[in-house]
Amino acid sequence: MHRLISPYDGPVRDLRQDARRNRERIIAAARELFAEHDLDVATSEIARRAGVGAATIYRRFPTRDALVAAVFTNRVNECVSSILDASRDPDAWRGFCAAIEALCTVDADGRGLTRSFLAAVPGGASEFDGQRRVAEAAFADLVKRAKDAGELRPDFGREDLALVLAANAGLVQGDVAARRAASKKLAGYLLAGFRAASAS
Repeated sequence: MHRLISPYDGPVRDLRQDARRNRERIIAAARELFAEHDLDVATSEIARRAGVGAATIYRRFPTRDALVAAVFTNRVNECVSSILDASRDPDAWRGFCAAIEALCTVDADGRGLTRSFLAAVPGGASEFDGQRRVAEAAFADLVKRAKDAGELRPDFGREDLALVLAANAGLVQGDVAARRAASKKLAGYLLAGFRAASAS
């Protein structure tokens, strides 16, 4: 699968190995801190968490938008990979459950990062349209297979995934571990409701 590279981050493939490691550490640290505190995190705190100097962050990400975009790209790639992995499961219901649980977990970790990104960056996330279409097609195929197997209720539609994510978006209180636990419980309740009566 082609993985997205943030358009704000330059030629990542041309980086030296140490520079690439620093970039990955910065993104990982920013992702953790954004999940813990939303986007209101000082660059110096991200640098401390990543174990690099602030100058290193500014070299790779000259603006806050550039760093947010890189973290968002990382999350998009994770979402798409989770859906594609789930769609390859020969057991369609198990794959469907894995996809829902993975999406809920990533969304809970993000703590509103997606909405903040879309509001902060002009033009929104149009550069992710290709990835979104790939993920939607894989999920639609998974839904069809689960229905054909008699495991997923026949009235499940695309809008129901939006309802799942809307409900999951309300889990913004507490630390990351608490949000993940709540998200997992919510996904379990919803999946029980999505299962076809004949499969119960």
